[in-house]
Amino acid sequence: MSHRAATEPIGSALRIAPGFSATTVDDETGIETTLDAIYDADAGKYVVTTIVNRAIRPGFDEIALRHTAPQAILQVAVPQCVAVKLDKGWTTISELTQAEGRIIPDWLASEVVKRGTKTERMEVIQILYGASALAGLPPVRTVQVELGVPHRTASDWIGKARAAGYLKGMSYTPGRQADE
Repeated sequence: MSHRAATEPIGSALRIAPGFSATTVDDETGIETTLDAIYDADAGKYVVTTIVNRAIRPGFDEIALRHTAPQAILQVAVPQCVAVKLDKGWTTISELTQAEGRIIPDWLASEVVKRGTKTERMEVIQILYGASALAGLPPVRTVQVELGVPHRTASDWIGKARAAGYLKGMSYTPGRQADE
């Protein structure tokens, strides 16, 4: 998915795709899983609307066919559905990623933790919170890991970003999510 599919504004510097389909293949179990998700503005996250599992080879894992882990698929798919405006124009979160499993590049993380970078920090918090909350993952933990800061600092920065209006349209309810 490219940044052009991200048409719905969220916060001040993010746009998201209103919905998406994602497919993954697990060669070990012989199962292909496709899910559809739409953005629910009231929930402030993507909500899975359809999950389809199908066997792709003889001898597939019958138990795996009955069980799906939509969070893992969402976690990989959402960064491709969220676009952020940078100096060079719009780009998806996944295009920013340099190292596997990271949302923002190391150089950006090290810049925003410095003193005096409040605006840049709030924009990065918006990106991290958005990518995490939209996938139904804990944003404080994401900020902690991505920026290498303690839980208390991550929580404080998220509170400041919310108070400054950077997290409008995004929310996360701590604890086990009802759709898991």
